[in-house]
Amino acid sequence: MPLIVQKYGGTSVGTVERISEVAKRVLVTKQGGNQVVVVVSAMAGETNKLLALAHQLSEMPDERERDVLLAAGEQVSTALLTLALKSLGERARSFLGHQVRIETDSSYGRARIKSIDSNRILRALKDGEIVVVAGFQGVDEEDNITTLGRGGSDTSAVAIAAALNAEVCEIYTDVEGVFTTDPNICPTAKKLDRIFHEEMIEMASTGARVLQIRSVELAMKFSVPVHIRSSFSEAPGTWLVEEDQAMDSVLVSGVTYDKNEAKITLLKVPDRPGLAAQIFSPIAEANIVVDMIIQNASEDGTTDLTFTVPKADYKKAIALVEKTASVIQAKGVTVDPNIAKVSIVGVGMRTHAGVAAKMFQLLAREGVNIEMISTSEIKISVVIDEKYTELAVRVLHDAFIENQGNL
Repeated sequence: MPLIVQKYGGTSVGTVERISEVAKRVLVTKQGGNQVVVVVSAMAGETNKLLALAHQLSEMPDERERDVLLAAGEQVSTALLTLALKSLGERARSFLGHQVRIETDSSYGRARIKSIDSNRILRALKDGEIVVVAGFQGVDEEDNITTLGRGGSDTSAVAIAAALNAEVCEIYTDVEGVFTTDPNICPTAKKLDRIFHEEMIEMASTGARVLQIRSVELAMKFSVPVHIRSSFSEAPGTWLVEEDQAMDSVLVSGVTYDKNEAKITLLKVPDRPGLAAQIFSPIAEANIVVDMIIQNASEDGTTDLTFTVPKADYKKAIALVEKTASVIQAKGVTVDPNIAKVSIVGVGMRTHAGVAAKMFQLLAREGVNIEMISTSEIKISVVIDEKYTELAVRVLHDAFIENQGNL
């Protein structure tokens, strides 16, 4: 029998009524002659509620205990969906991360999956059961509970699909697929029938919330077919696919934005070898991801060093940077949490010149100042003042998506 892995996000299982609807959809999939493994997120809003409780007790909660707390959200939705399936007369069994043995490293809050023991899942499937697995969570080699970060259930689902050699991994969410930009900002946003892995990685890393970036990396590495769909309709969604020549003709596939970063600047850093390593090593050891970095040299032998980090980590990062600044005799540290990163993404940029210049001209025409720039073969990102985010997205989408033929 074909094996299908389905993942349902928080909005899809946000209420008992929604969970019942998901159970019916899962049952239809099994009745179509398939074995089914379901991966679920916590009910919508539950993770934030649990995190808020932790912050009532501590401004910076212990990371190990925070993961123990947050993993409870998926335990609830996993049990409820299994109960809903049983109420429909279906044989089903739930498993938490440690029961399946989803082993991760020990990076609490952003753990990476190292291995999955699929034996218990396979035995349950052989017995004719639907298997429901808690997403977002695992255990390290010391059996400490870990979580995979925001959107981690996507990664759980793709990793399980890879381990089981599934026919397809269906990612069910509250939208019908991947759009050229956020429809809430730009009503003319279009749903993409398919998107190339590298494009999706860039879009996920620059603000698109449809898939967690690590899930896309796994899908590409293990050739897992992924179909991103809505649990609220039967409409076909967006397929994650390998690149082909036809896709190269599309200059820009999407415009993304991310308001969840903060900008940190070290002022007048002495310009000598080894200081960059001295600045960024403590940040790396704290498992804080640094995104964009720029360095401006001055005639007086110093530089200003600016970089961005996730907004959730910037207070921790500032404490580390201020300590380092004192040691290396930098003149100070400033932070700006009110920024946004806006990006255009498309494989067609590999073979087209002048895209960056066009993007900068469009933003300048609207009076939007660019504070930082980052590029790759298929992406251009700029950091701007957060208040101009929606304007920038609409202008770029109109030029690069709506009027692409006129470029």
